[in-house]
Amino acid sequence: MKIFITGCCGFIGFNFANFLAKTNKKIHVVGIDNFSDYYSVNYKKQRLKELVQNRNFEFYTVDINQKKKLIKLYEKYHFNYVFHFAAQAGVRYSLINPRSYVENNISGFFNVLSLSIKFKVKRLFYASSSSAYGELNKFPLKENYSLKPKNIYGLSKKINEEMANILPQKNETICVGLRFFTVYGEWGRPDMFMMKYLKATYDKSKVFYLNNYGNHLRDFTYITDVCTILKKLIYSKLEYKHLIINICSNKPLKLTKIIKEIDNLTLNKPKIKKRSLQKADILKTHGDNSLVKKITGIKKFTDISIGLKNTVKWYIKNKDTINF
Repeated sequence: MKIFITGCCGFIGFNFANFLAKTNKKIHVVGIDNFSDYYSVNYKKQRLKELVQNRNFEFYTVDINQKKKLIKLYEKYHFNYVFHFAAQAGVRYSLINPRSYVENNISGFFNVLSLSIKFKVKRLFYASSSSAYGELNKFPLKENYSLKPKNIYGLSKKINEEMANILPQKNETICVGLRFFTVYGEWGRPDMFMMKYLKATYDKSKVFYLNNYGNHLRDFTYITDVCTILKKLIYSKLEYKHLIINICSNKPLKLTKIIKEIDNLTLNKPKIKKRSLQKADILKTHGDNSLVKKITGIKKFTDISIGLKNTVKWYIKNKDTINF
């Protein structure tokens, strides 16, 4: 089995590539990344050092907008499954550099989608986001709700879903949109809440800015649960040519609760500066996960106390060597 993973040096892409390569040596994993400088390139290269230790993993430095290079990879490997995670991340950054979301999340996605169809990939799994829902205030959010994104990042994911809904209809490829909610865990993104908080906890020169005074509610999903779900989706029975699935725990938690638990684990506290709600932020995310549980057979998600303990333990062990 040959599996192609774009954005394999990003948070979810790295963890899933590593998980796949380690849990099934018969799977040949091919990964690409362009080492975008949206956050630390060195941190991404440290992830890659972990990945290349797997003999059944191959890596190429390729940007998803380099269509000729992508074609060569599809021609060489004839992938059975594609997991597309390469994208411009970040909600607030979309206010600063909207063009990056059009070029990467829309044009780049079209390249991967069209080539997956052309080369008759069995299933294309692509990263969507809870940001596509916008501020619906109708919880828990279900996959069939109307989408009203409030920023260009969420809009780019909505457009991805619309393209995947139209293009594969008369082709063999099944497309699965993965609406990720707040994923956390080891090797997490340094621009996200949890890694920022841990960084500020151990680097006293840093100040942690607590937006909306900590009153945000987030549907946290542990990275190991995400990897388990993604692997099960390879083998799960899918009845539609295009399917959208929430990837979430269905348990929204206040950021202040997470902070308290982290403080208890580290026995330390960073300098905190509280501030009001930031533009483009969404107050609450809470997804319905009944569909993903039905399809994969997963009944239980990792408790936040266990996921946090694992994350903090990893950070403490690696804080002097990771660089972000």
